[in-house]
Amino acid sequence: MKDTKIEVKDLSLYYGEKKALKEISLEIPRNKVTALIGPSGCGKSTFLRCINRMNDLIPDVKITGQMLVEGVDIYDKNVDVVNIRKKIGMVFQKSNPFPKSIYENIAYGPRINGIKDKAELNEIVETSLKQAAIWEEVKDRLGDSAMGLSGGQQQRLCIARTLAVSPDIILMDEPASALDPISTSKIEELVHELKEQYTIIIVTHNMQQAARVSDFTAFFTLDELRAGFLMEYGPTNRIFMNPKEKVTEDYITGRFG
Repeated sequence: MKDTKIEVKDLSLYYGEKKALKEISLEIPRNKVTALIGPSGCGKSTFLRCINRMNDLIPDVKITGQMLVEGVDIYDKNVDVVNIRKKIGMVFQKSNPFPKSIYENIAYGPRINGIKDKAELNEIVETSLKQAAIWEEVKDRLGDSAMGLSGGQQQRLCIARTLAVSPDIILMDEPASALDPISTSKIEELVHELKEQYTIIIVTHNMQQAARVSDFTAFFTLDELRAGFLMEYGPTNRIFMNPKEKVTEDYITGRFG
């Protein structure tokens, strides 16, 4: 694929003896939104966490195959994992603001990366909050605790916090699953705007959401050995309108999963 950002080659993941991902191969394009869909337990979130090496934190995990980001295998032993996680931001299912002020939530990452200048930090905070479409709602209370924000605002704050350290890639693990419809629609609009600057990979259980926000869709399922298996991958329109596999069609139309 032209303009590939991430290339995955025969990636498998084991928890001890149990195989949780089975020989995944796909190319994720730059500045597009790629949705990962599939039934619970099929390995979507596990695969997402492979992209910024978060599975390294789990004991007994073994990964084989390659995960190339901009042509560099991030599982190569010479790769700086801290640098990878700086360049590949993550937004979780449950918003997890720090119990600090709104300002400090955003300034924290840049500060630990060595930015001390107050004017520069102020600019990063404002820019990140604007990019996350929450600046107008919080600009007059940056000193207030982030814990006082609504769920939808907290999630956009967490997106702003991710943007503050200038990532290349943003991973989102069901970012709107705990939100009301209005907050969900704000997050979806935001995803649409952010792909101008970032490559975004989103796990979602919501088929309508996948169809609305993504350019490409990867459908994961469970094979007979219960391993996470990439059944089908391609442009979202094709996957939803003209899937090649019957099992994909059944999942998308709600006949199973």
